[in-house]
Amino acid sequence: MRTITILFFSLILIMLSGCRPVSQPAASSEKIRLIFDTDANNELDDQHALAYLLFNGNTFEVAGVTVNRTSGGGDITAHYEEAERVIKLCNLAGKIPLYEGASGYFSAIRKTINSTSFDGSDAVNFIIDQALLSGNPKLIVLAVGKLTNVALALEKEPRIADRIKIVWLGSNYPEIGEYNQENDTSAMNYLLNLPVDFEMVTVRYGKATGTDFVRVTRQEIDQNMPGRGPKIDEPVMGRHNEAFITFGDYSVNLFNHADYYGDPPSRALFDMAAVAILKNPAWAGPRKIPCPVYKPEGWIEQPANKRMITIWEYFERDSIIHDFFRTMKSYRLVAPVALNK
Repeated sequence: MRTITILFFSLILIMLSGCRPVSQPAASSEKIRLIFDTDANNELDDQHALAYLLFNGNTFEVAGVTVNRTSGGGDITAHYEEAERVIKLCNLAGKIPLYEGASGYFSAIRKTINSTSFDGSDAVNFIIDQALLSGNPKLIVLAVGKLTNVALALEKEPRIADRIKIVWLGSNYPEIGEYNQENDTSAMNYLLNLPVDFEMVTVRYGKATGTDFVRVTRQEIDQNMPGRGPKIDEPVMGRHNEAFITFGDYSVNLFNHADYYGDPPSRALFDMAAVAILKNPAWAGPRKIPCPVYKPEGWIEQPANKRMITIWEYFERDSIIHDFFRTMKSYRLVAPVALNK
């Protein structure tokens, strides 16, 4: 009887040891391969998302970074230069492919994609080339700005539709509006009508159900970010004309120049949350819905639509922010990529 009891409790211990808290990422030997598509100079969340990505080398393989221009943050060169600053401050200068993408809108640019060079062609061709190299698992295109580059890539090379998964930070679905969406609604609707894996990481301004809930205060940044990241040899001039040798100090500077909202006053790290839920899907709630379409009057549901997309909502703010600060303190850089520019 004693032997049976010991065996019983041993079995229970083995079962319990296989359990893990939902807020911890599951161990995996396979890294997540992705392209990060960003309007890097628009706000301050893009920079933190890119650094968080580049500091999670155990989780991600970054094929490259592509930029686009949205209505804030200057011209395409300004967005390129801001992404380049972050890459340099992460001690990966010249080691991560970086390409300029679209300045204009999908509806206009699509008419020119058969030309040798068109608005956004460098980024679009890079996305196509990387997607054609992918099989299973698919290449993830993590888009945290407008969707123009991604839509153009699929318009130019439809074969990549079954080789990529689009994870887009955007929309206030099911409500109207949102910055990334409004910067190129035509690109979003085009992708919603294609047979491509599509996941929408919701924003939902002012609500606790979207990435707007993943907020930090200036005090949290001041306590956790100074000096974080590798120290680089050659200082990088930030966008406020001050020089830095660590990403952490640049982070503090970005927050020093930011406006704050809410009670307590804080800023949302929308784009960083999109990286976080790729690292650990348990940090938000995904659900599948029949793909809707967006009209001038708002979202139109299509319950009979057999095409399904994934909506991400209900983000675990504390788990995400804790992991962000932990990563900044104990970073592991992604492996450099062989450049063939």
